[in-house]
Amino acid sequence: MQDSAHTLLLRIFRDMPDRRMIGKVSHKLHDILVITVCAVICGLEHWTQIEDFARANEQWFKTFLDLANGIPSHDTFGKVFAFIDPDEFERRIQKWIHALVGSDTQGKHIAIDGKTLRKSFDTASNKVAVHMLNAYVYENHAVFGQLKVDGKTNEITAIPKLLEMLQLKEATVTIDAMGCQKEIAKKIIENEGHYVLALKGNQSTLQEDVRMFMDDLIARDRRQQCDYYETIEKSHGRIEIRKCWSCWDIDWLIHRHDWAGLSSISAVECTRKLNGKSSTERRYFISSHSGKQAQKIATLIRNHWRVENELHWTLDVSFNEDQCRVRIENAAENLCRIRRISLILLKNDTRCKLGIKSKRAKAGYDRNYMLTLLGFDTQKRTQSQ
Repeated sequence: MQDSAHTLLLRIFRDMPDRRMIGKVSHKLHDILVITVCAVICGLEHWTQIEDFARANEQWFKTFLDLANGIPSHDTFGKVFAFIDPDEFERRIQKWIHALVGSDTQGKHIAIDGKTLRKSFDTASNKVAVHMLNAYVYENHAVFGQLKVDGKTNEITAIPKLLEMLQLKEATVTIDAMGCQKEIAKKIIENEGHYVLALKGNQSTLQEDVRMFMDDLIARDRRQQCDYYETIEKSHGRIEIRKCWSCWDIDWLIHRHDWAGLSSISAVECTRKLNGKSSTERRYFISSHSGKQAQKIATLIRNHWRVENELHWTLDVSFNEDQCRVRIENAAENLCRIRRISLILLKNDTRCKLGIKSKRAKAGYDRNYMLTLLGFDTQKRTQSQ
């Protein structure tokens, strides 16, 4: 990339509307955003740490930022992030992700899942913890859309808004049981997408019909009426056997339950064996995919839960997200997006063969590596200096 930080991240931050009061602004918005991204990449979590980091590296930052009035105070960092419009920020980030990755979500696997910022609650002001809904694109290993909801119970109303941010044509959307709603399925189909939705108690009648039918089909071993796929994985002394049965001959169910695009039902059974002990769990799903699709359905369901390891686990373990106490107004939501930017930048660097934690440490002591993460051509910069 040749100075792509200027054409992508820095340019998009520069173009972002600054709605602070004119005449009372000493520090440019894009300077504050870029400094925060760099600080978060290096493992810093609090506004005071970010200010100290910026002051220690002020001369370096001045090589590619304005900083006409020096380094902002930690109070300024906090106030700016509390004030930034989250929706406007999200639109800018989406634009940057599309330019960086070079594609949209069309034809991809989109896993919709929520994550609570556990320490963002404020008991004194009766403020609940911030809950973020993510649209994670498996093929790109990146969150293409993010939306704040008031709590897990409100994911039902937030999911349609999140879907509006995405290109759904020929894509497959997977959602856990919370999102198994007729209106959500209808919206996906209307936008020429497909869905695989988990069934639980919130759709009790539909779940019971699917469960009884699939359990009877499996018990009678009626392979001619369904498609079947099985995988066996052995790792660290544990054996996992995953079986998927998918049935497309469900006219009786379609007439009984009016779901847009409903074309098949599936049962997925997972058996885990470890230290001589065995446990088995069977789950049920509805899908708009038709025909013999057992392998595809099994793969989609398996990959849906990778969001836990590839996104949530990484943010908690490598970025310590759950322990962050930032909570004033929009600050927690906006700082969550900064972590998302940082994680994408770290993952996008394939030349360094270190893990996320080690990459963050390297960025802290190697300024050329930090510039590489941002997208600068460090050799070109060295020659011009």
